Amino acid sequence: MIRTVGLTRHFTRNKQTIEAVRGLDLEIAPGELVAFLGPNGAGKSTTLRMLTTLIAPTAGTAEVAGYDVTRDRAAVRRSIGYVGQGNAAGHQYRGRDELMSQARAHGLSRRDARARTEELLEAFDLTEHADRPVSRLSGGQRRRLDVAIGLVQEPAILFLDEPSTGLDPQNRVNLQEQVRRLNAELGTTIVITTHYLEEADALAGRVIVIDHGRMIADDTAGALKSALGDLVSMELATTEHAQAAAIRADRIPGAQVTVAGTSVEVRAPFGRSAAPALVADLAAAGTPVTGLEVVGPTLDDVFLNLTGRSLRESDHTAEQTDQHEGEAA
Repeated sequence: MIRTVGLTRHFTRNKQTIEAVRGLDLEIAPGELVAFLGPNGAGKSTTLRMLTTLIAPTAGTAEVAGYDVTRDRAAVRRSIGYVGQGNAAGHQYRGRDELMSQARAHGLSRRDARARTEELLEAFDLTEHADRPVSRLSGGQRRRLDVAIGLVQEPAILFLDEPSTGLDPQNRVNLQEQVRRLNAELGTTIVITTHYLEEADALAGRVIVIDHGRMIADDTAGALKSALGDLVSMELATTEHAQAAAIRADRIPGAQVTVAGTSVEVRAPFGRSAAPALVADLAAAGTPVTGLEVVGPTLDDVFLNLTGRSLRESDHTAEQTDQHEGEAA
């Protein structure tokens, strides 16, 4: 459904070149649910804007639903739904009217447009709110309306750009359930950008990690975390015991061992399974463990391992490319 080769986008600011996306090679099959995960400014939104024909690539090629995003823009737009970061509906208009207008704009007859509108209102639990001005809807209701608008023409591919931003946890979970249903029941190919670790972990069958405009990882969330391994934290009585424990822990295949005073941390694939034998071995050697904690890896740990910094910390940085993307669009 999506194929890119060397996809690149540069912006110029104050005579300086900003490399928003650099040489992206990507293939997404029909029916996949893929999350682009990365901090603000990583190039996620820029990538979506190129794939949805809102901005043109600086270099490289991209095909969406079999159509070139540069040469066949109209065909691409007929094949996709796109939900951007801002609200799609006019604040003073009613939700029902906005859906009707979108359906008519996509060529549906008045009768079919009305039927499609009611179908989407029911599917997204918006029927009782449909005649309110959009400005009077809650944040969660607005985002559900945005997704409904993106689905009016029953697209083969749905792009969601940071759909959960600004939502409270309950509304975020509700929206995620709607996205899963679209993918599972209708087979819609879905591409979502997010900087929420939990969202990418829980929602996507495949996670593509993007940083500084480059794809640095591409796999299932489970595989990315398993490759990194569990974190085994041990506390020992003395620094000498800690040094001895580190030497023994280093024998675990794939282990990364750090020592700080009387504390030893071991990052290793299947570390949870290896921990009991390691503790027993240390006790038998006269260096008993006085404290033990085993924590499974998170996607933030994966990002930290790949880049040397935490995604949660990067989450607070400002998006540097939004202004330039808007100007280019």
